[in-house]
Order: sequence, then structure tokens, then C-alpha cells
Amino acid sequence: MASSKSCLDFVLEQFSEAEGVSARAMMGEYILYVRGKVFGGVYDDRLPVKGLPAAAALLPDAPRELPYPGGREMLLVEDLEDRKLLRALAEALDEALPAGRRP
Repeated sequence: MASSKSCLDFVLEQFSEAEGVSARAMMGEYILYVRGKVFGGVYDDRLPVKGLPAAAALLPDAPRELPYPGGREMLLVEDLEDRKLLRALAEALDEALPAGRRP
């Protein structure tokens, strides 16, 4: 099942307080970037993010799920209404990830 554009728009709006968050469509889903670094995506209208220690510290009870068959386990962000948490998550992953290239 592909993700809806309206779900992506909602997720990006919720991340609007974080600098440098963007998305790129890929095979019916959307890859999320922070300052050019892949940190998660919108898969099947869900928001999984990389399960790095920085993200796990902010999402200690988050379920771990596969974003797609054969993918690596990621942390599922369940509270998409908490903009403060999403901003902190984007900032923490930005610091934890190696430098990327702009999408």
C-alpha cells in the first residue's frame, strides 16, 4: 500500500518547527531528510524513523517495525501531534547522522 500525499503533508506540517526537514517521493512512499540526511520516512501512512540511540532515548516505548518487507527495523513514531517531540527527534537525528547530501 502506498502512502497518501495528505499523510505526507500532515507529517511535514508537524515537523515544521524543525529546520531542514524535507521529503522525496520514492516508489509510492516518501523518504524524510533532515539537512540532507535520511532519518525516516512515511511508509503505509506510518512514520518510522531510524532506531539510533538518539531516537530511542526520545521514544523509549516506541514499537520497532519494518518499514517495508526486507527493510531494517525502525522506531515507529505514534504521537504525530507532539510537534515539540518531533522537533527534538529531527534535531537529535540530525546530530547523530553523518553528513549527507541535499535531496
